[in-house]
Amino acid sequence: MTRRWLSLLVPTLLLLSTPLAARAASEVRDLEVASRQFEGVKIDVSPRRRVTVYLPDGYATSGRRYPVIYFLHNLFEDQRTLYAEHDAQGLFDRAIAARVIGPVIVVSADFGTPLGGSIYANSPVTGRWRDFMVQELVPWVDGHFRTLPDRASRGLAGDRMGGHGAIAFGMRHPDVFGAVYALHPVGTGLGLQTMSSRPDLDRLQNARSLDDLKDDPFSRIFTAIYQAHLPNPDKPPLYADLPARKVNGRLVIDTALTAKLQDGFLLDHALPRYADNLKTLRGLKFDWGRNDPNPDHVISNQAFSRQLTEYGVPHEAEEYVGGWGDRTWGETGRIYTDLLPFFARTLVFDGS
Repeated sequence: MTRRWLSLLVPTLLLLSTPLAARAASEVRDLEVASRQFEGVKIDVSPRRRVTVYLPDGYATSGRRYPVIYFLHNLFEDQRTLYAEHDAQGLFDRAIAARVIGPVIVVSADFGTPLGGSIYANSPVTGRWRDFMVQELVPWVDGHFRTLPDRASRGLAGDRMGGHGAIAFGMRHPDVFGAVYALHPVGTGLGLQTMSSRPDLDRLQNARSLDDLKDDPFSRIFTAIYQAHLPNPDKPPLYADLPARKVNGRLVIDTALTAKLQDGFLLDHALPRYADNLKTLRGLKFDWGRNDPNPDHVISNQAFSRQLTEYGVPHEAEEYVGGWGDRTWGETGRIYTDLLPFFARTLVFDGS
């Protein structure tokens, strides 16, 4: 009898003494989605888009369905950055174990281009990124994993330019995504500096290939924005119209192109068209660091929150003490303390 009880007791004691992290059975899968949204693009963008999927502990055996959070990465990053540089798997494991949020699937896809980012827009030059997200990626995830395939159980999050994309998708597709959280979004409105003052216009005008911009981040960023919102498939090598040029050393602004750029890229310009869509979301929140070295991001986010209030759009907006992306990850970062609890409140977890 004693031996029998010992044989039952020892495995139980070993299980209890095993650290939680060692017992966790979450999984991160690296996959590919074949897309049809990049036919005829003018730059080197693969139609096979890389996707990384976090599956929580218990997914393999539970038989249950799960809500999904789609995470949009920043410029010069990809779908693996949150795992390779920030141990997102460990953070999600700890958050679920601590009941910060219920078990959830997290999906990140590669929205990068040779210049560092797609700006999450449809373009004849770089591809139809919004269509890829809504028409292909979301249905693919629902078809391959046990999701709760309803907007009430789909969250959309993004970091910096990914935050811009999250709000832009939420504006246009509240039928697909039920809640949106943007971490330090950019492009919410105009700042103190003109957009034309950021890139090296002489370099852009004289570029013979996109490689001529590779050592100038601002020129790469703004050329990507132009390719998204001022595309010109017949104008190599940038395949975009420039809203400003240097003529005999003098800056010349193209009024029509500048208006088109602002109308397409800046979220405050899009808000009057999509305010009613945002009102249907189950939750909308964004935040920004007060100590961002670029004050344009701070004042534009402050103004965007006031504009949302003016249009009667329910939302949460928070300015915190921090800089450019320096309080995002870890158990004291915004994802753990604010983003995941936000989705715990706003997403449906049981399918009811």
